[in-house]
Amino acid sequence: MNKVILMGRLVRDPVVRYSQGDNPMAIARYTLAVDRRGRRNNDGNQQTADFISCTAFGKSAEFAEKYLHKGTKLVLEGRIQTGSYTNKDGQTVYTTDVVVESQEFAESKSASGGSNPGPAAASESSGSAQQTPPPIGTDPDGFMSIPDGIDEELPFQ
Repeated sequence: MNKVILMGRLVRDPVVRYSQGDNPMAIARYTLAVDRRGRRNNDGNQQTADFISCTAFGKSAEFAEKYLHKGTKLVLEGRIQTGSYTNKDGQTVYTTDVVVESQEFAESKSASGGSNPGPAAASESSGSAQQTPPPIGTDPDGFMSIPDGIDEELPFQ
């Protein structure tokens, strides 16, 4: 089975191109910075991160073009794809990419600085925008409010 789930932030805005032909298809490429859980760099202050190359096709790429930008926190699901090519110096270069199957925002609009769209567009797979009130104890974007000072008790960060 080849399946990967990642959560991280976009390093830069996605680069979107369209294929040639009668039915052009959107192809988005972006890099996701994914923190290594529990690992610190040499000075002990900052977490280290892996920078994962991701490629989205079709509707996923169009979603990336419309809604994603540098700093956006994403959760994505996909598969790992490896490949190789020969560069201009005649050396073989090996590549590893995640081919995106689904992607969605991993934080609320307010937590990201107010630049993400509302919950109706929070995921590429969300169908029609249904306006239902959020559950009690949540903010308008549907995320539960967590009191200050309990970050240490959470099993994830």
